[in-house]
Amino acid sequence: MPDHNQRRLQAFVEQGEHGTMGWMERRQAERQNPQVLWPDVKSIISLGFSYAPQSNPLNRVNDADLANISAYAWGRDYHDIVKKAAKRLASWLADEAKGQVKVFVDTAPVAEKPIAQQAGIGWQGKHTNLVNRNEGSWLFLAEIFTDFSIEPDKAADDGCGSCTRCLDVCPTKAFPTPYTLDARRCLAYLSIEHEGPIPEEFRKAMGNRIYGCDDCLSVCPWNKFASEAHETRFLQSRIRDLSLSDALSMSEEDFRKFFSGSPVKRIKWHRWIRNALICSGNAERSTWDRICSKVKSLQESKDPVIKESADWAIAQHAET
Repeated sequence: MPDHNQRRLQAFVEQGEHGTMGWMERRQAERQNPQVLWPDVKSIISLGFSYAPQSNPLNRVNDADLANISAYAWGRDYHDIVKKAAKRLASWLADEAKGQVKVFVDTAPVAEKPIAQQAGIGWQGKHTNLVNRNEGSWLFLAEIFTDFSIEPDKAADDGCGSCTRCLDVCPTKAFPTPYTLDARRCLAYLSIEHEGPIPEEFRKAMGNRIYGCDDCLSVCPWNKFASEAHETRFLQSRIRDLSLSDALSMSEEDFRKFFSGSPVKRIKWHRWIRNALICSGNAERSTWDRICSKVKSLQESKDPVIKESADWAIAQHAET
């Protein structure tokens, strides 16, 4: 990893901006030096897979009836789809080079965005995500580690220029400075990674975002060059069009069945309902009238986070 990326990661952890993601601190060494993860690695092949949606996800944040889910989770779990494709390529490479390979997709302590920039796929934008000149901000990443040498590609140049749209649109001001993120303020982190109550200062900003947030990605001007993802399994509408009412009505078993094969399942039912209740507190009056009985029933939950979130949602509408 280049020195400036190592310094950025170290500062991110030292300042506590990783929140409760303890693995970021525990596995720093592997992210900073791939040879700590696999001592035999000599070259890394970085792969990008477009999941560009059919329409701008930012258009969905004002739909009061919608359980708004991040575009990366509209379809099948990308871990499975991307890893299978990367493994096919890796197997061919290993046969051709008579060497060993290891494939990683998101779950290992790999600095995938700095690696992708070094490989020329794109650059880390001011929102800290990778941007590609042809696919915009909509990329899944994978890495093939090899124990044989490959001539490196030219690193990608930064293409952000003076643009600050991604910083300006963030509803919680989660970017202290360009190219840095405070995850503790990020709605994607709060709705997916964070296990406790959603801090009250961010609840109104959450709006209808029940899982993740695409705002900073959606406004990137480079997205105008992106065409809809070719892999249709990333674009299924069953999850994309879920209503807030349906989200609140899910039992634990319903949740497991509905999100089988989806990345959403990783937050489990309790966090899903917590998020749905915060969104309910932000709902318009017409939507609230349809869902208030479901929210009130969750006030009886034995889970203190769910009960408190239901109390909060009801209090928001008692004030109107």
